[in-house]
Parts: sequence; C-alpha cells; structure tokens
Amino acid sequence: MEISNNLSDIDIDRIIEMAWEDRTSFDAIQRQFGIKESDVIRIMRRHLKRNSFLLWRKRAHQISIKHESKRAQDVNIFKCSLQRQITQNKISKR
Repeated sequence: MEISNNLSDIDIDRIIEMAWEDRTSFDAIQRQFGIKESDVIRIMRRHLKRNSFLLWRKRAHQISIKHESKRAQDVNIFKCSLQRQITQNKISKR
C-alpha cells in the first residue's frame, strides 16, 4: 500500500514544502505526519518532476541538518521564521 494514498493532498503539499526547507529535519516530518524518511523520499519522487526530485535529493543528501542527530548543537529549530504556524497538523491562516 502506497503511503501517499493515506494522506490528503494538503498533507502531501505540506510534506513536500517541509522537505524542501533546509532546517526542517526528517524527524520533524515524522513527528508531524508519522512517516519515515524513506516514505518522504517516495512522496518526493512521485510528486515532483524528475529533475526537481534529483535536485532535491542531492541537496537533502548534502545538508547535514536534515537529520537532527547530525546537527550542530546550536541548531535547535526545525522551521524558518517565515513559515506559517502549525497547530495540530493544521496550517493556520495568516
């Protein structure tokens, strides 16, 4: 069973957005949506154009802060200041 079949289009869009953000770790995505890094990769592969996926994969693989255990001690947030506030897996309106 495909993991993205259990997620709404809004959830998939949010996962893709979070995966593109440098400071959002795979652990944060797992806490919010309950999916593993491998599932995020499958979602990205399925929903992005091939070239976009390859660019993201190369970027995500090179960025050590995508995994909380590899982060420097001073990096302790997983969202940028411009990101919308998230409450109970719902995106609040600005």
